[in-house]
Amino acid sequence: MPASGSTLLRRGLAATAALPLLMLAACGYGSEAKDHNAGARIAAGAEKTDGLDSVRIGYFGNLTHATALVGKQKGFFQKALGATKADYQVFNAGPSEIEALNSGSVDIGWIGPSPAINGYTKSNGKNLRIVGGSASGGVKLVVNPKKIKSLKDVEGKRIATPQLGNTQDVAFLNWAAEQGWNVDAQSGEGDVSVVRTDNKVTPDAFKSGSVDGAWVPEPTASKLVAEGGRVLLDEASLWPGKKFVITNIVVSQKFLKEHPKAVEAVLRASVDTNAWINAHPGQAKAAANRQLGIDSGKELPADVLDPAWKSIRITNDPLAATLGTEARHAVKAGLLEDPELNGIYDLGPLNRVLEAKGESTVADAGLGVG
Repeated sequence: MPASGSTLLRRGLAATAALPLLMLAACGYGSEAKDHNAGARIAAGAEKTDGLDSVRIGYFGNLTHATALVGKQKGFFQKALGATKADYQVFNAGPSEIEALNSGSVDIGWIGPSPAINGYTKSNGKNLRIVGGSASGGVKLVVNPKKIKSLKDVEGKRIATPQLGNTQDVAFLNWAAEQGWNVDAQSGEGDVSVVRTDNKVTPDAFKSGSVDGAWVPEPTASKLVAEGGRVLLDEASLWPGKKFVITNIVVSQKFLKEHPKAVEAVLRASVDTNAWINAHPGQAKAAANRQLGIDSGKELPADVLDPAWKSIRITNDPLAATLGTEARHAVKAGLLEDPELNGIYDLGPLNRVLEAKGESTVADAGLGVG
């Protein structure tokens, strides 16, 4: 059944429209998109896919979007699209990519679970579909070892999360509740003080002592370790099989309906990229960092890049069951009305690609179309 407007955020949070509740700050900062098109060459004699001049692909300059980074850097997407140009936009925040998807300035993109949920429910299930997975893991609780020596020592301390209601904020609030600690979700006040701090300034806040730790994604977690922090908890340890979704592939429903061959081409390139990443981890890490340098103007140093890369798992599986769990955690924290997520996935195109390659198909956990 289609999602209802009643599934949206509670009234108190809806007022903060400029700061959408379920933004995945793990994926970047700010709100603009940057156009950083790669110089991948179109092969001589190649034909256009679905008759399109270009396919507009969105992603974030972050290691959890390694598939997009490596696929762009190594030319996988351009090769799959033939004479149709792979046209890239680099975003700094989840809501801006959702807005671009809604407006038609982006056709398909890499994005985290929370903005995908928010974008789907806010449009009453009409603007996007999740069509594939990309990454799992890469989120850690890093603390000042002089102030916090064990998990119980977190009580009474100041812990940073990227933003009110983002994926990591919800995860930390859920974990704190499971420890028996009471925290007011909106203010962050309680047995633990939750300090919403932009990932790009969290290392400075940690270094200055204004926060005692942070529940953050990579590479921010490894940046904190480089500043003397210690990993107290890897969020992967809290999930069955140590797997949980951190990055999905989404597409506008209009583009999916009108250009299914182009969607399958991008998904085929994604599957090929993931296979190459997993077969050549060292080269893939270097390629991802090279693209990060192009997009941001600065590559990550080895003491940040190496541990960050190690904690991220690249996968075609969207890990749909964990998306539903993440949504339930937000509901439990009082940050989200119970969402109707039926129809958020359409994994048919991806499974056709996987079957053609002789690989195992993936499941939608009962949240697929039709």
